[in-house]
Amino acid sequence: MDNQRLILFIVFSFSLLLLWEAWQDKSAPVPTAPSVMDAPVTGVPTPSEALKATAPPATPSSGFGRGPRAVVETDVLRATIDGNGGDLRELQLLSYRETEDRNQVFTLFEDSQTQPYLAQSGLVGEGLPTHRSVFQLNPGTYRLTRGAAQLEVPLVWVDPATGVRVEKTYIFKRGSYQITVRTRVINGGTEPIDLTPYYQFTRHGEAPRGESFFLYTFTGPAFYTDAKKFQKVKFKDIQAGKADFEKTADNGWVGMVQHHFVSAWLPKGSVKREYYTRALGDGLYSAGMIVAEGTLEPGQQKTFTVPLYAGPQTQTMLEKTAPGLDLVRDYGWLTPLAYPIYWSLEKIERLVGNWGWAIIILTFLLKLALYPLSAAGYKSMAKMKKLTPRLQKLKETYGDDRAKLHQSMAEMYKTEKINPLGGCLPILIQIPVFIALYWVLLAAVEMRGAPWLGWITDLTAPDPWYILPVVMGITSILQVKLNPQPMDPMQAKIMMIMPVAFTVMFIFFPAGLVLYWVVNNILSIAQQWMINRQVVGGDKPASAKT
Repeated sequence: MDNQRLILFIVFSFSLLLLWEAWQDKSAPVPTAPSVMDAPVTGVPTPSEALKATAPPATPSSGFGRGPRAVVETDVLRATIDGNGGDLRELQLLSYRETEDRNQVFTLFEDSQTQPYLAQSGLVGEGLPTHRSVFQLNPGTYRLTRGAAQLEVPLVWVDPATGVRVEKTYIFKRGSYQITVRTRVINGGTEPIDLTPYYQFTRHGEAPRGESFFLYTFTGPAFYTDAKKFQKVKFKDIQAGKADFEKTADNGWVGMVQHHFVSAWLPKGSVKREYYTRALGDGLYSAGMIVAEGTLEPGQQKTFTVPLYAGPQTQTMLEKTAPGLDLVRDYGWLTPLAYPIYWSLEKIERLVGNWGWAIIILTFLLKLALYPLSAAGYKSMAKMKKLTPRLQKLKETYGDDRAKLHQSMAEMYKTEKINPLGGCLPILIQIPVFIALYWVLLAAVEMRGAPWLGWITDLTAPDPWYILPVVMGITSILQVKLNPQPMDPMQAKIMMIMPVAFTVMFIFFPAGLVLYWVVNNILSIAQQWMINRQVVGGDKPASAKT
């Protein structure tokens, strides 16, 4: 198998693997398991068991209670807070647009009857407010005025029977996707209170709107601790009761990850916390943490704050926000290679001011850096192409005598000083670069809505006119033509079918990735053509130096 067939086979197999993974996640039957909310409580309940008992979940069929609402508008987001539970019910990111409708502002949190996604908090324990308790809230619109650095939205809950007062305040800052939730508890009663606040996300188990079947990206809860680092949890594992993550720690955070965006509760300091996930039924799940804040004696008060990040997976922003949060931008096992590729791409974009041209320049630089390796493979293919007529003659001479045919071919390779697999290793070295760049372009929210030129208005969306995929298919066919043709007619047909299959597949790929592939094809064709002229076009033998 020559080098070109090898690289096409590997890339094609990689693409099929992505499709298979997407199909598995979308089509696999959801395991049935009793909700953990229904698990019996025995002995002394843990905080999570107490939360199950005191805060039964709402499901899409019953909906979430609606109370007075505050709409918050800053320079980067629009949020809706509901007095029923003090939940953050809706969150729009003003700088981003929906994939399916570019005229609509992107909505991260959504108070939908069928596909809700909420940020919730409360206190564990009898007589304390949960995410189903009603808070006092002054409804209306809260706007971050010009010159103001932040604004606050206060909510109050009071139990007249015990004298306990809980004040929950949302703090929004200018230019920030980080929302601080400050909770102040005043014990006006006669009994001590065990302060165990919880913070959770409740979300449907479907992929976000606009997600392509052909491009699998993870959607679901994620946890981070110093000991176990970044841990992703699939919804189907939660449903089956097989969710595997570190349950207790004195550090870390809990988040909800989807393509290009993430939300995460980020408590500070070394405070004991318990992490949990729950299947709530009707395709709804929750993931959160319970924090141990100690005991509050009568007549005392205590304030604790937990930041909530809800925004884009921007590399620099995630790195500055919390330890390990940048890992939600998952490049897989090729992270050591993908990170410097993104770093280079981002630096080039700063210079040229366009992500499309940055992709083209980076592709050229990668091709230049790998030139010595790829040239060796192309020279091997060129020499093999020059031998094709002689190899075909050998096949006609020996017919079905495979042993003599292979022996004669080996002697010819030895005489011409050609290693038919000589270019395989250089080509194989390039495969990780392609895969790493694939994950970089797939994960880069910085390119969301970023235009290149003309009809390409979003490099993370498919080409609306299919021009790049068609050009990619044409250049792939030209590459096949430049390479030695297989002696087996069936292999020759397969080699011609693969570019067509790639073209159909790449119709659904992000335009930025297809742009890289097109530029790489064009540069490869130019390089292969020049080497073919040197090796095949001259009168020198195939073993001659070039």
